[in-house]
Amino acid sequence: MSDTRSGSGSGAQSKSQQAYHVIKERIIRNEYSPGYRLVLGRIAGELDMSVVPVREAIRRLEAETLVTYEPNVGAHVSMVDDSQYRHSMQVLGILEGAATALGAPAMSPEDIESARHINDQMIRGLEHFDPHSFTAQNHQFHSMLFTHCPNPRLLDLVKAEWGRLGNLRDSTFSFVPGRARESVREHEHILQLVETGAPASDIEAAAREHRGATLAAYLAVKHPDETDRPPTRLETTTH
Repeated sequence: MSDTRSGSGSGAQSKSQQAYHVIKERIIRNEYSPGYRLVLGRIAGELDMSVVPVREAIRRLEAETLVTYEPNVGAHVSMVDDSQYRHSMQVLGILEGAATALGAPAMSPEDIESARHINDQMIRGLEHFDPHSFTAQNHQFHSMLFTHCPNPRLLDLVKAEWGRLGNLRDSTFSFVPGRARESVREHEHILQLVETGAPASDIEAAAREHRGATLAAYLAVKHPDETDRPPTRLETTTH
Protein backbone atom coordinates (compact mmCIF):
# COMPACT_ATOMS: atom_id res chain seq x y z
CA MET A 1 0.00 0.00 0.00
CA SER A 2 3.01 2.30 0.52
CA ASP A 3 3.60 2.81 -3.20
CA THR A 4 0.06 4.12 -3.76
CA ARG A 5 0.35 6.57 -0.90
CA SER A 6 3.78 7.92 -1.84
CA GLY A 7 2.68 9.29 -5.22
CA SER A 8 5.72 7.83 -6.99
CA GLY A 9 6.64 4.71 -8.91
CA SER A 10 4.60 2.32 -11.02
CA GLY A 11 2.05 1.83 -8.25
CA ALA A 12 1.23 5.54 -8.26
CA GLN A 13 0.89 5.46 -12.04
CA SER A 14 -1.49 2.52 -11.75
CA LYS A 15 -3.59 4.35 -9.17
CA SER A 16 -3.62 7.47 -11.33
CA GLN A 17 -4.85 5.42 -14.29
CA GLN A 18 -7.50 3.81 -12.10
CA ALA A 19 -8.73 7.18 -10.86
CA TYR A 20 -8.75 8.57 -14.39
CA HIS A 21 -10.89 5.74 -15.76
CA VAL A 22 -13.33 5.80 -12.82
CA ILE A 23 -13.87 9.56 -12.96
CA LYS A 24 -14.13 9.59 -16.75
CA GLU A 25 -16.67 6.75 -16.73
CA ARG A 26 -18.78 8.59 -14.16
CA ILE A 27 -18.75 11.71 -16.36
CA ILE A 28 -19.71 9.66 -19.42
CA ARG A 29 -22.57 8.00 -17.51
CA ASN A 30 -23.67 11.46 -16.35
CA GLU A 31 -23.23 10.37 -12.73
CA TYR A 32 -20.99 13.43 -12.55
CA SER A 33 -23.13 15.89 -14.53
CA PRO A 34 -21.95 19.22 -16.02
CA GLY A 35 -20.98 21.58 -13.22
CA TYR A 36 -20.51 18.77 -10.65
CA ARG A 37 -17.75 19.71 -8.21
CA LEU A 38 -14.97 17.12 -8.03
CA VAL A 39 -13.74 16.98 -4.44
CA LEU A 40 -10.35 15.27 -4.53
CA GLY A 41 -10.39 14.06 -0.93
CA ARG A 42 -13.84 12.51 -1.28
CA ILE A 43 -12.94 10.72 -4.51
CA ALA A 44 -9.64 9.54 -3.04
CA GLY A 45 -11.51 8.11 -0.06
CA GLU A 46 -13.98 6.29 -2.30
CA LEU A 47 -11.12 4.77 -4.31
CA ASP A 48 -8.97 4.02 -1.24
CA MET A 49 -5.98 6.02 -2.42
CA SER A 50 -4.23 9.31 -1.67
CA VAL A 51 -5.19 12.56 -3.37
CA VAL A 52 -1.95 12.54 -5.43
CA PRO A 53 -3.10 10.07 -8.13
CA VAL A 54 -6.58 11.62 -8.11
CA ARG A 55 -5.04 15.03 -8.75
CA GLU A 56 -3.05 13.58 -11.66
CA ALA A 57 -6.23 12.05 -13.08
CA ILE A 58 -8.05 15.39 -12.78
CA ARG A 59 -5.21 17.13 -14.65
CA ARG A 60 -5.45 14.60 -17.45
CA LEU A 61 -9.22 15.08 -17.70
CA GLU A 62 -8.70 18.84 -17.69
CA ALA A 63 -6.37 18.46 -20.69
CA GLU A 64 -9.19 16.56 -22.43
CA THR A 65 -11.58 19.46 -21.59
CA LEU A 66 -13.87 17.16 -19.61
CA VAL A 67 -12.93 18.96 -16.40
CA THR A 68 -12.45 22.66 -15.66
CA TYR A 69 -10.31 23.98 -12.81
CA GLU A 70 -10.98 27.38 -11.26
CA PRO A 71 -8.65 28.97 -8.68
CA ASN A 72 -10.16 29.19 -5.19
CA VAL A 73 -13.06 27.03 -6.37
CA GLY A 74 -11.55 23.75 -7.51
CA ALA A 75 -12.32 21.28 -10.26
CA HIS A 76 -15.73 20.62 -11.73
CA VAL A 77 -17.16 18.78 -14.73
CA SER A 78 -17.04 21.12 -17.70
CA MET A 79 -20.08 22.87 -19.03
CA VAL A 80 -20.43 22.73 -22.82
CA ASP A 81 -21.59 25.33 -25.30
CA ASP A 82 -22.80 25.02 -28.87
CA SER A 83 -19.43 25.76 -30.45
CA GLN A 84 -17.72 23.01 -28.44
CA TYR A 85 -20.42 20.57 -29.45
CA ARG A 86 -20.16 21.47 -33.13
CA HIS A 87 -16.38 21.20 -33.11
CA SER A 88 -16.41 17.83 -31.34
CA MET A 89 -19.03 16.40 -33.67
CA GLN A 90 -17.14 17.60 -36.74
CA VAL A 91 -13.87 16.13 -35.47
CA LEU A 92 -15.52 12.88 -34.45
CA GLY A 93 -17.13 12.56 -37.88
CA ILE A 94 -13.70 12.68 -39.51
CA LEU A 95 -11.91 10.46 -36.99
CA GLU A 96 -14.65 7.87 -36.54
CA GLY A 97 -15.31 7.70 -40.27
CA ALA A 98 -11.66 6.84 -40.88
CA ALA A 99 -11.50 4.36 -37.98
CA THR A 100 -14.68 2.59 -39.14
CA ALA A 101 -13.37 2.28 -42.68
CA LEU A 102 -9.96 0.98 -41.55
CA GLY A 103 -11.57 -1.50 -39.17
CA ALA A 104 -14.16 -2.84 -41.62
CA PRO A 105 -11.95 -5.58 -43.17
CA ALA A 106 -11.27 -6.98 -39.69
CA MET A 107 -14.96 -7.40 -38.85
CA SER A 108 -16.02 -11.04 -38.98
CA PRO A 109 -19.55 -12.14 -39.94
CA GLU A 110 -20.14 -12.70 -36.22
CA ASP A 111 -19.05 -9.13 -35.44
CA ILE A 112 -21.43 -7.77 -38.07
CA GLU A 113 -24.25 -9.91 -36.71
CA SER A 114 -23.57 -8.64 -33.18
CA ALA A 115 -23.68 -5.03 -34.37
CA ARG A 116 -26.89 -5.70 -36.28
CA HIS A 117 -28.41 -7.28 -33.16
CA ILE A 118 -27.69 -4.09 -31.21
CA ASN A 119 -29.27 -2.00 -33.97
CA ASP A 120 -32.32 -4.29 -33.98
CA GLN A 121 -32.67 -3.67 -30.24
CA MET A 122 -32.54 0.06 -30.90
CA ILE A 123 -35.27 -0.30 -33.55
CA ARG A 124 -37.51 -2.25 -31.15
CA GLY A 125 -36.93 0.43 -28.52
CA LEU A 126 -38.35 3.15 -30.76
CA GLU A 127 -41.91 2.12 -29.85
CA HIS A 128 -41.39 2.97 -26.18
CA PHE A 129 -38.54 5.41 -26.60
CA ASP A 130 -36.02 5.84 -23.78
CA PRO A 131 -33.28 8.31 -24.83
CA HIS A 132 -30.85 7.07 -22.17
CA SER A 133 -31.10 3.41 -23.24
CA PHE A 134 -31.00 4.37 -26.91
CA THR A 135 -27.85 6.40 -26.32
CA ALA A 136 -26.11 3.55 -24.49
CA GLN A 137 -26.96 1.14 -27.31
CA ASN A 138 -25.85 3.70 -29.88
CA HIS A 139 -22.41 3.88 -28.25
CA GLN A 140 -22.30 0.08 -28.17
CA PHE A 141 -23.11 -0.09 -31.86
CA HIS A 142 -20.46 2.37 -32.94
CA SER A 143 -17.88 0.77 -30.66
CA MET A 144 -18.47 -2.53 -32.45
CA LEU A 145 -17.33 -0.81 -35.65
CA PHE A 146 -14.52 1.55 -34.73
CA THR A 147 -12.76 -0.69 -32.17
CA HIS A 148 -11.59 -2.91 -35.04
CA CYS A 149 -9.43 -0.05 -36.29
CA PRO A 150 -5.83 -1.35 -36.51
CA ASN A 151 -4.30 2.08 -35.88
CA PRO A 152 -4.03 2.47 -32.07
CA ARG A 153 -3.35 6.21 -32.20
CA LEU A 154 -6.43 6.87 -34.29
CA LEU A 155 -8.47 4.63 -32.00
CA ASP A 156 -7.30 6.58 -28.95
CA LEU A 157 -8.34 9.85 -30.62
CA VAL A 158 -11.80 8.47 -31.40
CA LYS A 159 -12.28 7.28 -27.82
CA ALA A 160 -11.08 10.61 -26.44
CA GLU A 161 -13.56 12.52 -28.61
CA TRP A 162 -16.38 10.22 -27.51
CA GLY A 163 -15.29 11.03 -23.97
CA ARG A 164 -15.63 14.75 -24.63
CA LEU A 165 -19.19 14.14 -25.75
CA GLY A 166 -19.88 11.87 -22.80
CA ASN A 167 -21.92 14.44 -20.93
CA LEU A 168 -23.70 15.62 -24.09
CA ARG A 169 -25.27 12.50 -25.53
CA ASP A 170 -28.69 11.90 -24.07
CA SER A 171 -30.87 14.72 -25.21
CA THR A 172 -30.51 15.06 -28.96
CA PHE A 173 -32.65 11.92 -29.26
CA SER A 174 -35.24 13.39 -26.91
CA PHE A 175 -34.96 16.94 -28.24
CA VAL A 176 -35.04 15.73 -31.88
CA PRO A 177 -36.78 12.32 -31.55
CA GLY A 178 -37.16 11.85 -35.31
CA ARG A 179 -33.39 11.63 -35.55
CA ALA A 180 -33.40 8.29 -33.70
CA ARG A 181 -35.42 6.57 -36.43
CA GLU A 182 -33.18 8.00 -39.15
CA SER A 183 -30.10 6.98 -37.18
CA VAL A 184 -30.93 3.26 -37.07
CA ARG A 185 -31.59 3.26 -40.82
CA GLU A 186 -28.17 4.77 -41.39
CA HIS A 187 -26.64 2.15 -39.08
CA GLU A 188 -28.02 -0.61 -41.29
CA HIS A 189 -26.67 1.11 -44.39
CA ILE A 190 -23.17 1.22 -42.89
CA LEU A 191 -23.42 -2.45 -41.92
CA GLN A 192 -24.47 -3.41 -45.44
CA LEU A 193 -21.44 -1.59 -46.84
CA VAL A 194 -19.13 -3.43 -44.43
CA GLU A 195 -20.85 -6.76 -45.08
CA THR A 196 -20.53 -6.49 -48.85
CA GLY A 197 -16.91 -5.39 -48.78
CA ALA A 198 -17.59 -1.92 -50.14
CA PRO A 199 -14.61 0.39 -50.81
CA ALA A 200 -13.14 2.01 -47.71
CA SER A 201 -13.97 5.44 -49.13
CA ASP A 202 -17.69 4.54 -49.29
CA ILE A 203 -17.71 3.25 -45.71
CA GLU A 204 -15.86 6.31 -44.45
CA ALA A 205 -18.23 8.65 -46.28
CA ALA A 206 -21.32 6.88 -44.89
CA ALA A 207 -19.99 6.97 -41.32
CA ARG A 208 -19.04 10.63 -41.65
CA GLU A 209 -22.41 11.58 -43.16
CA HIS A 210 -24.14 9.71 -40.34
CA ARG A 211 -22.35 11.82 -37.75
CA GLY A 212 -22.98 14.99 -39.75
CA ALA A 213 -26.69 14.25 -39.94
CA THR A 214 -26.92 14.17 -36.14
CA LEU A 215 -25.18 17.52 -35.93
CA ALA A 216 -27.43 18.97 -38.64
CA ALA A 217 -30.55 17.73 -36.83
CA TYR A 218 -29.47 19.51 -33.67
CA LEU A 219 -28.54 22.76 -35.41
CA ALA A 220 -31.81 22.79 -37.38
CA VAL A 221 -33.95 22.89 -34.26
CA LYS A 222 -34.82 26.21 -32.68
CA HIS A 223 -34.18 26.03 -28.93
CA PRO A 224 -37.42 26.55 -26.97
CA ASP A 225 -35.82 29.21 -24.75
CA GLU A 226 -33.68 30.76 -27.49
CA THR A 227 -35.11 34.25 -27.02
CA ASP A 228 -34.21 34.21 -23.33
CA ARG A 229 -30.52 33.40 -23.62
CA PRO A 230 -27.44 33.83 -25.79
CA PRO A 231 -27.58 31.33 -28.69
CA THR A 232 -24.12 29.92 -27.90
CA ARG A 233 -25.15 28.36 -24.60
CA LEU A 234 -26.00 24.67 -24.72
CA GLU A 235 -28.74 24.03 -22.20
CA THR A 236 -29.85 20.86 -23.95
CA THR A 237 -27.09 18.27 -24.32
CA THR A 238 -26.76 15.52 -26.88
CA HIS A 239 -24.92 12.71 -28.71
